[in-house]
Amino acid sequence: MSTDKFQVDQEESENTIQLHVRGELDLAAAQAFRQVLEAVIHREDKELIFNLRQLTYIDSTGIGIVVSTLKLRDELKAPFAVRDIPAGIRKLFDLTGISGFLKEGVEGSA
Repeated sequence: MSTDKFQVDQEESENTIQLHVRGELDLAAAQAFRQVLEAVIHREDKELIFNLRQLTYIDSTGIGIVVSTLKLRDELKAPFAVRDIPAGIRKLFDLTGISGFLKEGVEGSA
């Protein structure tokens, strides 16, 4: 399902690292996303935010990456949030039960 090209743009401020995830986060895109995450996931000094505003699709592999990030950041006692979840993806997060574990960042809170 790779009709929408997957892309991640990184935006860093004094307190946050925000990853703007675009397109389809599926098995085909997982390795590219993991590579981007590798560079920032252990940065305990800043809140890590996934901005999903332009995410059009996510499969079980993508959900697994979100859950893995949530677990690791929790172990590190490092802040992690998800921002601007599209309605269809929110419904999937609700169905899989991860919504209750996600902190939703608020635009401008950084």
